[in-house]
Amino acid sequence: MRVLMIEDDAALARSIATLLRAGGHAVDHCTGGEEALTLVSGEPYAVVILDVGLPGIDGFTVLERLRRRGDRVPVLMLTARDGLDDRVRGLDLGADDYLRKPFDPEELEARVRALGRRRGGDPVPVVTIGALTLNRSTGQADVAGRPLALRRREWAVLDALATRAGQVVPRELLLAEVFGYDEPVGPNAIEVHVTRLRSKLGSAGPQIRTIRGVGYLIDAG
Repeated sequence: MRVLMIEDDAALARSIATLLRAGGHAVDHCTGGEEALTLVSGEPYAVVILDVGLPGIDGFTVLERLRRRGDRVPVLMLTARDGLDDRVRGLDLGADDYLRKPFDPEELEARVRALGRRRGGDPVPVVTIGALTLNRSTGQADVAGRPLALRRREWAVLDALATRAGQVVPRELLLAEVFGYDEPVGPNAIEVHVTRLRSKLGSAGPQIRTIRGVGYLIDAG
C-alpha cells in the first residue's frame, strides 16, 4: 500500500517510515497540513497517518478539510493527548482510527493494514490464486506450500497484482503504490521486480503477463 504520514517529529517519522517500509509499504512523509492536503489530492493513498499536533493548521483541521471536499481516504490519527474530548472530536470529524502516543509499533502497523483492507473493500487478509497464497497480515507468501523469499518491493508489486487478479494493472499505478514520491525510480524498476517475481513463482505459480504499453496482469487461476 501507499501511505502518507503527516508528522512533524522527525525521529518518530523516521521510525514509522522504516517500520512500514519493512512491511512492504511505500511511505510518503510531510510535516505540514497544507502540503498534506495537496499530496492527498494528487496521489492514490491507501491510508493517511495524521498527527493532531501539527504546526500551522492542526490535524483536526486537515481532517475536516479532507472530509468536506469528499475525500474518504482512511485516516489514522496520532496524538500525545489523552483526553476523551480530543478522541471524540477526531472521530466525529471522520477519523477512522485513533492511536495515542507512545504506541507499540506492531499495533500501528496492524491498524494501518486493517485500514488499507477497508479502503480496498477486502476484509479478508488472505488472497489465494491457484497455488499461490498471500497472507497480507503476516507479509508471507507461498506457492504450493513453498515459502517465497520476497524483497519489500517484490511483495508490494505482487500484492498490488494479486489483489486485482484477472485485471490489467497500469504501470503508473504500480509505480504509485510501490514507490514514495521522493524515492528515485529507474525507468525499468517495475519490470525488474516483475522479472524476479516470475522466477520465484515458478511454473507452479500464477503467470504474470505483460500488457504491452499498459501494464501487467496476474492470471486469476
